[in-house]
Amino acid sequence: MEVQGKVKMVGETQTFGNNGFRKREIVLTTDEQYPQHIMVEFVQDKTDLLNNFKVGQDVKVSINLRGREWTNPQGEVKYFNSIQGWRIEGAQAEQSAAGMPPVPPAEAFQPADNLNEEDHDDLPF
Repeated sequence: MEVQGKVKMVGETQTFGNNGFRKREIVLTTDEQYPQHIMVEFVQDKTDLLNNFKVGQDVKVSINLRGREWTNPQGEVKYFNSIQGWRIEGAQAEQSAAGMPPVPPAEAFQPADNLNEEDHDDLPF
């Protein structure tokens, strides 16, 4: 899955526990009628992917939805969801392609069968 938007916030890398688990969060604001602020977390070695992105930049993030079950000390079962990013790229490449002039339709070109028979005798071989 993918989510696109403008970077609203890039968090610092956080380290948890004795094993050095790393997590870093980014918040994107979607561009739609009712903009959404989507928090995406990057974990372990993927935290470094956020180093080159700044607030205000348009990005596209590849994500996975994660869910887990947890039983609290009172025996109640709780469920948690998270959005985990695994790739992020600037959206400028798509926007520049969108800004290119359109290619004319095939009907705008003269068909090759309209050539005169005399025209292909002028080849140098």
